[in-house]
Amino acid sequence: MTATQTITDSRIHRARAFVLRRPVLCAAVFCLLSFTGFWIAQRAAQVSMVDLLVYRAEGWTVRNAQDLYDMRATQHNLPNTYPPFAALVFTPLTMMGTGLLRTVGTAVNLGLMVAVAHLSLRLIDLPARVPRPAAVLALAAVAVWCEPVWTTLRYGQINLLVTALVLGDLTRRAGHRWAGVGTGIATGIKLTPGLFVVFLGLAGLFLGLRRLWAAGAARGRGEPGSRLPQRRFWNDHLRRAGVATAAFALTVAFSALALPHDSRRFWTEVLFATDRPGDVEGAGNQNLKGALARILHTPDPGMWWLMAAALVGCAGLATAVAAQLTDDGRLPNARAWAALTCAVTALMVSPVSWSHHWVWAVPMVLLLAVEAVRRRTAGWTVMTGLLFCSFMVWYAPHSRPTRVELHQNPAQMLLTAVYPLIGIAFLGVAAYLTLPAVRRPWEGSGTAGRQLAATGPDAARRRPERVYARG
Repeated sequence: MTATQTITDSRIHRARAFVLRRPVLCAAVFCLLSFTGFWIAQRAAQVSMVDLLVYRAEGWTVRNAQDLYDMRATQHNLPNTYPPFAALVFTPLTMMGTGLLRTVGTAVNLGLMVAVAHLSLRLIDLPARVPRPAAVLALAAVAVWCEPVWTTLRYGQINLLVTALVLGDLTRRAGHRWAGVGTGIATGIKLTPGLFVVFLGLAGLFLGLRRLWAAGAARGRGEPGSRLPQRRFWNDHLRRAGVATAAFALTVAFSALALPHDSRRFWTEVLFATDRPGDVEGAGNQNLKGALARILHTPDPGMWWLMAAALVGCAGLATAVAAQLTDDGRLPNARAWAALTCAVTALMVSPVSWSHHWVWAVPMVLLLAVEAVRRRTAGWTVMTGLLFCSFMVWYAPHSRPTRVELHQNPAQMLLTAVYPLIGIAFLGVAAYLTLPAVRRPWEGSGTAGRQLAATGPDAARRRPERVYARG
């Protein structure tokens, strides 16, 4: 070994020892450098943050008492597609000039990226080998460069805010009084998170029926469990769904009082204009409808999309509910599989899911990485992460004025279907892992298990859980 190699090895050893001694400090520096480089790269690319400018225009329209859905903003003549409650939320943006607005928008989204990283790690159980703050900062530093997050900040979108609101709800402890409020508000802003309310409602319905069946079976056998106080049909899943529904209803009612004309027009007209956000066949529309429109060379895939959406929607919701009602003893990270299966299902069946809506890729790849460690399938996880960072959806020709996506060849169709293909694969993996887990005897089988099924998850709630107990 030469003297140069010895010196190099010594420096590497010292650097490694320093990182192990100060992991949070090193992660913070890494995150700061990554975010700084990201900010410089976005400014060098002269990003327009056009959607943020549209949000501000919506706020101006509200302040000036004009028609919210006749509004057109920026040089691209973009319309408003969100519920009227979103325009009320965007009103404070009118207090900032364009330069300040872009700076604040970027800073807030970078902060939300850290929040999403934190909530993703709270949703998914990771080995406690690295301090949580260090893991959060490192994950945020890397995830900010994936295409959905980059494009979210490029346009000044609110996807990270919506994701943080939903994840914040899903990771609250059982019985938390505010659990569900974030999902309801997110639905009031963008509607798509409403599928989480349906998911929680179905999970609560099946859990309640299971309790009633277990209690009745215990009474029929005359077991000691039949003498326990009967639990009500009501459960934490239903409570969360109820709170989310109430929060959403309040956003609708508040909007109706503040903007009666715009509210009436949105719920009776704009809601059903699915082509209003943009061309369905656009390369950025990463869902079933967009992929079918490009494959069939038509802007209206019609019944093909309806059948595909119904099939994927039912299968995805069934898998999510089954995972939510499965314990970690049968399906490790069952709660995470349930939440992300619901998120991917929503992205797949929505009429419009632009590539920047796929910021759920951050917790999705994290969950796949944890599963890869358990099953030694790291190759597939690495490939999924690289695909989300590849910007592949933009490699094929794309142009809204000429609608070139209606004339793609098979290779181009494959490039612009990368996220739907990942989504189908993820749902397949979730179903493959969940179905055997549902059939497997759970940890509380036998007399004690039947008593727990009849009485519910109160015993689990008494434990100091940091995250949402499934019941």
